[in-house]
Amino acid sequence: MMETLRTIMSVFSALIIPLILVGFPLYGLYKRVPVYESFVEGAKDGFNVAVRIIPYLVAILFAIAMFRASGGMDFLTRALNPVLSLVGIPAELLPMVIMRPLTGSGSAGLVVDMVKEFGEDSIFVKMAAVMFGSTETTFYVIAVYFGAVNVKNTRHALHAGLTADIAAMLVAAWIVLWMFG
Repeated sequence: MMETLRTIMSVFSALIIPLILVGFPLYGLYKRVPVYESFVEGAKDGFNVAVRIIPYLVAILFAIAMFRASGGMDFLTRALNPVLSLVGIPAELLPMVIMRPLTGSGSAGLVVDMVKEFGEDSIFVKMAAVMFGSTETTFYVIAVYFGAVNVKNTRHALHAGLTADIAAMLVAAWIVLWMFG
């Protein structure tokens, strides 16, 4: 059963990117959309957005660097360890749980560090990789994208994003433990 599921997922994951890269332009051509011109116009808009979000990006990256350098990450890891161990998240994953909602590159760096420390076949690395792929950088998204369009009141976005992140992290740890533990 598990081997069949792995084979299906392997075939699916090998085909999905080429299908998207070919499928969207073909669908645009079918709908008589000027695909190339639309792409170029979107790229121009993307550049303008990038220029607008640079201050927010610098601010969030600076705050994360200060948090890690000050020892805040270590303190928070020690403080949250008892709570997360009750729900099945190993202490080795606490930096990932804390860092992922803040930054994608920082959490990717944590996964690389975990591979070096535990090896690529480690259950902790598998959990961290699934968490990385199934969660969002919620604070980054709110700071950068909401800031780029001058949204001051994010209403329920933070609560919804963090709830989704927590649920995804728990399920990621449980599924990896179920499949590989």
